[in-house]
Amino acid sequence: MKNFHKSSGHNFHILVVEDDELIRDMIKQNVENAGYECTIAESGVDALKILDEGKKNVDVILTDIRMPGLNGIELTMKVKDKHDSDVIVMTGFAEDFTYEKVIESGASDFFQKPINSRELMLRLKRVLKERILFAERNQADAELKQSFEKLRRAQNQTVVALASASEIRDPYTSGHQQRVTKLACSIAENMDLSENLIEGLRIAGLLHDIGKISVPAEILSKPGKITQDEYNIIKQHCQIGYEILKGIEFPWPVAQIVLQHHEKMNGSGYPLGLTGEEILLEARILTVADVIEAMSSHRPYRPGLGIDKALDEVINNKSTFFDPVVVDTCWDLFSSGKFKFE
Repeated sequence: MKNFHKSSGHNFHILVVEDDELIRDMIKQNVENAGYECTIAESGVDALKILDEGKKNVDVILTDIRMPGLNGIELTMKVKDKHDSDVIVMTGFAEDFTYEKVIESGASDFFQKPINSRELMLRLKRVLKERILFAERNQADAELKQSFEKLRRAQNQTVVALASASEIRDPYTSGHQQRVTKLACSIAENMDLSENLIEGLRIAGLLHDIGKISVPAEILSKPGKITQDEYNIIKQHCQIGYEILKGIEFPWPVAQIVLQHHEKMNGSGYPLGLTGEEILLEARILTVADVIEAMSSHRPYRPGLGIDKALDEVINNKSTFFDPVVVDTCWDLFSSGKFKFE
């Protein structure tokens, strides 16, 4: 990648590599008359020494092909391997090297001797202009990447804040969303799903119970058995979570995943009664992870039932309630010791 360090209007540094003193001096004079700084080298070996010393950044190298010790093609290849200078190759023996071979070596341009001063400067200015454009594009790409990273961090901070808001009202399930997310993402990884899908699943997992912010705290923390009316209120958290999230322009269907995370394969779930592949794959994964975490953890109305009973629940209801591939993957994670809740 070209590490172009000058802005338009500043001097450029040109290195002329030519074993013929008359030609070398003529090129140097043309380069300096154009307002550029110029350094000369009598051979490719000398040129590499100048570059390796790094006392001055060299923007463009003008080099002959036929030189003792290290020819122009070999010099070009070494330059492109270690340095970011552009190379323009000159030769009076065009039959020895085709244009394609010179460009393939890494050169930015190629022309034949005898040198026409006007052509030389036109080619040099074109290469310098391309360096400017290349550097500006790299800078724009870097600024865009920086902006994206800043936006991503802000998004993650917002997601964590929203997740924390719902857990404050339900202290008994503090950490539930994080643990569900960790298991769901592990299942997705072991299903060889894409990084992009897993990232969307991670966001949805952290927010899947955000709708519980609307459920009265006395219901969430009730120590005894809840009534049907209270259960109906709790069930509304999927729809409310969807309403909270649907206006946020995530690059993933986060709101839909949150809406569907209590759906069942046979249509007995809520709130829409979806079946099979009508349910998003991310929601099918989240459903299994949610059940495993909820059953194995302590709740106000019962002690934790443990991982074994939780796994039995999803295995016994595989295909009926839960996606069989998701269940099998989950079982493999726990039985092999690849995953455990901390």
